[in-house]
Amino acid sequence: MLRYALFLAAASCALPSSAAFVTFSATGPNPAAIQGTVDAYRAALGTLNPNVAGSFGTGRREINWDGVADALSAPNNLPANFFNVNSPRGVVFSGPGAGFQVSATAASGTPVEFGNINASYTNLFQTFSPQRLFTALGSNIVDVNFFIPGSTTPAFTTGFGAVFSDVDLANTTSIQFFDLANSSLGTFFAPNFVSAAGGPANESLSFLGVLFNAGEQIGRVRITSGNSALGPNESLSATDLVVMDDFIYAEPRAIPEPGTILLTIFGFALIASSRRRIALLNR
Repeated sequence: MLRYALFLAAASCALPSSAAFVTFSATGPNPAAIQGTVDAYRAALGTLNPNVAGSFGTGRREINWDGVADALSAPNNLPANFFNVNSPRGVVFSGPGAGFQVSATAASGTPVEFGNINASYTNLFQTFSPQRLFTALGSNIVDVNFFIPGSTTPAFTTGFGAVFSDVDLANTTSIQFFDLANSSLGTFFAPNFVSAAGGPANESLSFLGVLFNAGEQIGRVRITSGNSALGPNESLSATDLVVMDDFIYAEPRAIPEPGTILLTIFGFALIASSRRRIALLNR
């Protein structure tokens, strides 16, 4: 516990006073409209790593939901740790809702695109990478926590992005980033799609990806999808219902030992002190 407390104190001191980041954002009526931005984000993160345990240190991981078996897809729930245990990619989901669900495929016999929850959803959403989508149940919030893939060892990442389906309202669907001390690094909003007629349109796609590049260490992200949870009886005219497709994020990496962080802090302090002395001598 003492070691962990020292780490948190050191981590909070080591983080930059203001985050530095690059955002990737696009929206449109079909996958082609956002493909170029998604690919640019992938390139910025680096090589796609295989779905195996352990950290590669660099590159990226992806989740497109399509490898999830029917037994763990709609109408069944997805285990929160599926992508850290069954298919090791270093993420575990949590949130205030009743669980998580991946939509069905046409071959399964269950309605696709969460039509099992509400028949109208098959005309509301579309996929970026067929055929499955992802949602929280009983909530529109998903927390994504990072681990060394295949382990219970907490990890950090430097970037995270997601594809969203049917973002109608501006400044509603978002990704919030938290550092290792659970302090917010900022909230970023996915772009909403506006049709040629000037209003929202069903079955649109949006992408939002953020890459931090000044030493920030992301321990968790919170995804807010629209302004309401999926359900059988909601009024579509009063809500912005949004689901998710691909997750793309930088390789989860080991958190530095407290001693390493403290040495880093000492080094920065020494450099700053030297610069102050030089400045005084030059006056």
